[in-house]
Amino acid sequence: MTLAAKPSAVRVLADAWTAKRRGERAMSERQRARLAALVAHTRTRSPYYRRLYQEQGVPAEVGDLAALPITGKSALMDAFDDWVTDPAVLLDEARAFADDPEMIGRPFADRYTLTTTSGTTGTHGIFLQDARAAAVTGAMMARMLTGWLTVRDAARIAARGGRMALVVPEGGHFASTVAAARLRGRSRVAALSVHQPLEELVEALNAFRPAVLAPYASVGALLATAAEAGRLRIDPALVILTAEGLPVPEYERISRALGGAKVRTSWAANECPFLSYGCTAGWLHVNADWAVVEPVDEHYRPVPPGEPSHTVLLTNLANHLQPILRYDLGDAVVVRPDPCPCGNPGPALRVQGRAADLLTFPGPNGAPVTLAPLPLATLLEAVPGLELFQIVQTNPTTLRLRLLPAPGTDHEALWRTTQTRLSELLARHRLGHVRVERAAEPPQYGTGGKIRAVIPIAGPATKAGMVGPEGTCPPV
Repeated sequence: MTLAAKPSAVRVLADAWTAKRRGERAMSERQRARLAALVAHTRTRSPYYRRLYQEQGVPAEVGDLAALPITGKSALMDAFDDWVTDPAVLLDEARAFADDPEMIGRPFADRYTLTTTSGTTGTHGIFLQDARAAAVTGAMMARMLTGWLTVRDAARIAARGGRMALVVPEGGHFASTVAAARLRGRSRVAALSVHQPLEELVEALNAFRPAVLAPYASVGALLATAAEAGRLRIDPALVILTAEGLPVPEYERISRALGGAKVRTSWAANECPFLSYGCTAGWLHVNADWAVVEPVDEHYRPVPPGEPSHTVLLTNLANHLQPILRYDLGDAVVVRPDPCPCGNPGPALRVQGRAADLLTFPGPNGAPVTLAPLPLATLLEAVPGLELFQIVQTNPTTLRLRLLPAPGTDHEALWRTTQTRLSELLARHRLGHVRVERAAEPPQYGTGGKIRAVIPIAGPATKAGMVGPEGTCPPV
């Protein structure tokens, strides 16, 4: 099934289950057929790829990904209007839509899902899903949940009324925020703000008592601490951690603190929302019937299983609107060299990198107040005209804000907006005494060519396997 026409969600889901049941060979067959269809469509409908393939001498028939050139977010965003395969989709209109918080959760151009991310490489990304990609995302979600949940788990969720609590950022077209906006208004779904003070979040969760809880990973760790202290009193059946990695023992701690909840996670990205999901053995399995991950070194040469990669090249086989082919995702992985004991036929890997960093400040009564990094980062990512930023804690009560304005942006107005937003968030957490100062220097790149958005005063975090925004590392 190549899904050349608008797909049936039921057919996609049925095929997803069939592919998994039949194993690695069935997934590989689908992968090859879908790659051929995607390349043919892209060459015909995307002016950018047509020129690129002509310049690189890409053959008419492509059976091997290695025959295709490598791409990246910066070059693709620069050529956005020629990259997309729908000529009616224009970057200026997409940016105007993305800058309007009133449009969060609504379809762009009446038919596409739009999400944004700044990531860590300094280029804002605007990503679109068409009907095909949306159907595949839904099917992979269903396959993920059926792989995670037993009949007993499903019964526990049903016994708790099927209530789901999402903890998401405010103000931007982030993938989780868009999903929450579409679910808002349903009585069994609570969309809570990751920016609110922890005690308010705890109070809301105690009142709602979710059966399924989906917070950022670092927020999940803070909630587990609140549960250990007796302040948070919930016992969800399933906890889905997103967006960050944690030290490995934290996953078991969160499970114990939240009443023995099953804790699961996935590795995903705006470029491919359905990329993978975690298994009981602590590995992430790529949905290889719809996505390809190539671990490579710094020269883009293949890295063998068992060895850490420098980055990965991602190919999304579902999205024919905004083709992602051999796209440098920037995450480092290690692929398992032998079959995973869980039995999942998808390639098994672990994502390597920096664990989530927590910022700790002295509170007004002397007790420490801890903030997760992503609430701060997502708050600023939603500011129009801000190309890149970095928040550095220089002492216990000072944050230094490094800004890189987009071309044509009023620097003074941008500074006032970012300072105000960050100060207001700190005040909500009873941290009005924390000073936000303006840095003269721009955001600083790390040795790997990425920018760490939030840097605590304590220094480097514990290594624990992490990916960027909208992706996570696996528990054990």
